[in-house]
Amino acid sequence: MKIGIALTDFSWPVPGSGIGSAVTELAQAADASGIDSLWVMDHFFQIGISGHPPESPMLEAYAALGFLAGITDRIRLGTLVTAVPYRHPGVLIKSATTLDVLSGGRLIFGVGAGAPFDPEPMGPRTTFEAEGLGIPFPRLPRRFEQLEELLQIAHRMWSEDETPYRGNHYELARPLNSPNSIQRPHPPILIGGSGERKTLPLVARYADACNLFDLPRTGYADNLAHKLTVLRRRCDEIGRDYSTIEKTVTTALDIDAGHGPVLEHLKTLAATGIDHVILGPDGPWTPPRLERLIEIAPDIHAL
Repeated sequence: MKIGIALTDFSWPVPGSGIGSAVTELAQAADASGIDSLWVMDHFFQIGISGHPPESPMLEAYAALGFLAGITDRIRLGTLVTAVPYRHPGVLIKSATTLDVLSGGRLIFGVGAGAPFDPEPMGPRTTFEAEGLGIPFPRLPRRFEQLEELLQIAHRMWSEDETPYRGNHYELARPLNSPNSIQRPHPPILIGGSGERKTLPLVARYADACNLFDLPRTGYADNLAHKLTVLRRRCDEIGRDYSTIEKTVTTALDIDAGHGPVLEHLKTLAATGIDHVILGPDGPWTPPRLERLIEIAPDIHAL
């Protein structure tokens, strides 16, 4: 089993000028230890699931990944997950490709439709980032249509196909992408979400990995065995080899509770068919918390 850490909570008791040092210490320790992957969220405001208000510190995903690429050597880097409305697909694939090139081929391209609901306007004190920053945020059905077009554009640009792309939502006259990605035929594409009618069929058709949820008490806790059964069925319907898709899960475990409970839960996930677990503790990562995870990383990799 692979193990990743998600840097999603930046509420260390430091001023803004200290966040860079805190991120550097954690990222370089994870990189040196054999942790497989390092992830950030694609949010501009902190989200409610963290337990913090929207004013809590939040880093922009692709600027953060560029920084992380420059201070690490081997760990894989990705977003959980890029929200399709936040960037034009051509610019997004160019940004992702640049990260892959400059990191030496370490990008995992995580993408999704954005919020699994349609937020209602809240006005000047809004907690929703798209409304707050003036970013167009279509209704969910349209965002799924945009997501499929983004995936088609990604495959086209990474395959060096410069022929015009004309979809219902995006038109690219010449999807040139130079330099192209180091990873061939393209960086691994991970689609986040567990919807059975829209998301999992997109995984089967376009992606190299899925990301499901193991976050009890948050409203994001999938029946993982059932979701994987649905994914297998969607693969069978189009003749895709189910085993070629990496099954990842985002989970929140109490790292401070000791090695035993953490390993037991990860054993259960492995038995369910999960290949890659991405961990976020309750609160920010700290050097002692990361060290506790590093201590059991060999046991996790052996699962």
